[in-house]
Formats: sequence, structure tokens, C-alpha cells
Amino acid sequence: MPEDFRVLIVDDDFHVAKLHAAYVDSVAGFLALAPVGSASLALQAIHSLRPDLVLLDVYLPDASGLDLLQQLDVDTMILSAASDAESLRKAFRRGALGYLLKPFTAESLSQQLRSYARYRRLLGQPGALDQGSVERAKRALIPGDVAPSAKPRSATEAAVLESLVAGEQYSAVEVATRVGVSRATAQRYLSSLADDGAVDIQLRYGTTGRPEHRYSLPAQ
Repeated sequence: MPEDFRVLIVDDDFHVAKLHAAYVDSVAGFLALAPVGSASLALQAIHSLRPDLVLLDVYLPDASGLDLLQQLDVDTMILSAASDAESLRKAFRRGALGYLLKPFTAESLSQQLRSYARYRRLLGQPGALDQGSVERAKRALIPGDVAPSAKPRSATEAAVLESLVAGEQYSAVEVATRVGVSRATAQRYLSSLADDGAVDIQLRYGTTGRPEHRYSLPAQ
């Protein structure tokens, strides 16, 4: 099974950082590292812990998060109360993958993280990307903006999609049984449907401690 995405929170307010870490840990497939409260500590933590994603505040005691952003070679999203247009433009110009204004809800951050997971999944496929894949990856980073692909569906892919009932979650084994195909075939089509935004993926942790992918139709 794939490992959780490891997330470093950089925020000088300890209580806010702790709250955001709890938000991160509540999202299947993500693990919050111990938060840090300054730019210098962020650089040390990134060097030693190698997080997959950094959630970075703009207002830090020893530097601007936007200046720090220029030094980072790691996926980064800005979480900040800085709501001026210049900060937003500078953040995207310097490589931020997202920008979430404080205060925000746990669900807002969860949507951003799930979008990031979809983005990583799209870019984790073997082989060279075509322009369509590039566009899907860009759209994946915007919560709620991933439109289902207009490409024609094969009979098997259509059957897999039609086997899902709104409001229910299924494992690949359950879908395979419903459709009458192998687990590997169901898994392949479910992953493709998820990349197109037609299916959502969550992780469920069972009694054995091994997470299981669960598939469902996107909420309307």
C-alpha cells in the first residue's frame, strides 16, 4: 500500500499549528509531522525530515513565508491571513500549489489535501505525460474543479462506474465481484476513473492496521 503523504506545518502560533496538524491527521493518507514556528526551523526540518508537502504561513518571526518559499524545493501550499492580491500573486509566482485563507474549516483543508493527493496520483503514473494529463493535473489542484473526462468509456469501465451507488463506499474486491472482473482489472479502472474525477478515493484503516482504498461517487 502507498505510504501516507508527510506534511510539515510552518506557523508561529503553536495553538493554530496544533489545530492544523489535527486537521491533517484526520484526512486519510496524510500524516502531520511535528510543526515548526520559524523559517530557520522550517529549513532544518525540511532538510532532515523530507516532507512531501509544506503548509506555510506568510507571517513568521524571522522571515516572510513568501521569501522562504523561494528557497524551498518541496511542494508547498500557503495557509495565511494575508489576503492582499500582491501576496497571492507572489505566492503563485514563487511556486505555491495552493493558497488557503485563515481562518478556515477542517473540511476546507481536507479538500485541499485530497486535491493534492489526486494531483500526485496523476503525476505518479509511469511514462511521459501528454497535454491532456498536464491539464488534468493542473485542475486536480483546485478542489471541486476536476471535471469528469469526456473521453469515451469502454464497456468495462462504464460497468465499473455504474456499479457504484451514490453515498456508498466500495473496495476494489467488492467492485470486482459486482462487475464480474478480476480485482486487478477493477483496481485499474477505478484508478483511471479517480484520475478523471469521476470517482473519489478514501483510505480506511482496519483492525490489522493495513489501510484499504475505498471508492465512491463524488458528493453532489
